[in-house]
Amino acid sequence: MKNYKCSSILFACVFSLLFAQAQQIPMYTHYMYNTLVVNPAYAGSRDALTVTALHRSQWVDFKGAPTTQTITVHAPLRKENIGLGLSLLNDKIGPSNNTSIAGYYAFIMKLNENSKLALGLSAGINFYQARLNTLLLDQQVDPAFLTNIKNHITPNFGFGAYYSRERFYAGISVPYILQNSNSAIDQYGGNITIEKEQRHYFFIMGALFPISNNVSFKPTSLIKVTPAAPIELDITASFVLMRKLLVGVMYRTGDALGGLAGYDITEQFHFGYSYDWSFGLQTNKYNQGSHELILRYDILSPNQKQIHSPRNF
Repeated sequence: MKNYKCSSILFACVFSLLFAQAQQIPMYTHYMYNTLVVNPAYAGSRDALTVTALHRSQWVDFKGAPTTQTITVHAPLRKENIGLGLSLLNDKIGPSNNTSIAGYYAFIMKLNENSKLALGLSAGINFYQARLNTLLLDQQVDPAFLTNIKNHITPNFGFGAYYSRERFYAGISVPYILQNSNSAIDQYGGNITIEKEQRHYFFIMGALFPISNNVSFKPTSLIKVTPAAPIELDITASFVLMRKLLVGVMYRTGDALGGLAGYDITEQFHFGYSYDWSFGLQTNKYNQGSHELILRYDILSPNQKQIHSPRNF
């Protein structure tokens, strides 16, 4: 009976993610370190060539649960008002797999001595696959589940604006503007829409408040707005100790509560880990939470001995 319940819940989750007009972009607890995927205007915001790798295992021990990997690279050009970037993303849930590659361009305007405003664009290609005929159904007659989608290729574009100071940032973005559809051909030659992408609107904000020489408070937030889905808010409250160690807690409305930790192994190399406990879904009875790992490395140019100014975000 327990296995039957797990299978029923997995089927419901996959069905809602494939067919419903809801949140479709992968979620990240470390959104504050994976910012390029969230907002294209972030490209070139650090004084180095920055490489970031992230892995997320969601709902551990739940068969068919989402897993996500991202790699991003971005840097400012010698002309300080231009930033370029590149990202690779792989997102898998149940029988479906989405892989994408995107390039980023940001135009950075210096408003005054302490603040900047960047406008960014992204352009990419998505490769979507779904092995729908591998699902076990109660009734094997639904034509939508009798075929597969192999390497369905769609383009997409994004836009963002990013304002930053040494101890504050805020941004708004639409990572995917086009609302593509992924469809399959049934046994009768008809066209069946399996998934329709929805436009997502992201709002990010963060700050750093020094408490003492060795302790700073670092709150961050991410708001996700999607048509036909509840507004989702991620709130993270962290403390930075000795300018190296970060510890904090996170809350995602209607979904999860967890903790995160990070450590600056060197001035250039950061390692982070987070654990989320799902409380808003029936799946919390059958999984061991969600784990996320992130690595970020700033590669300095041969003429640089260190990052010239603080990069708190």
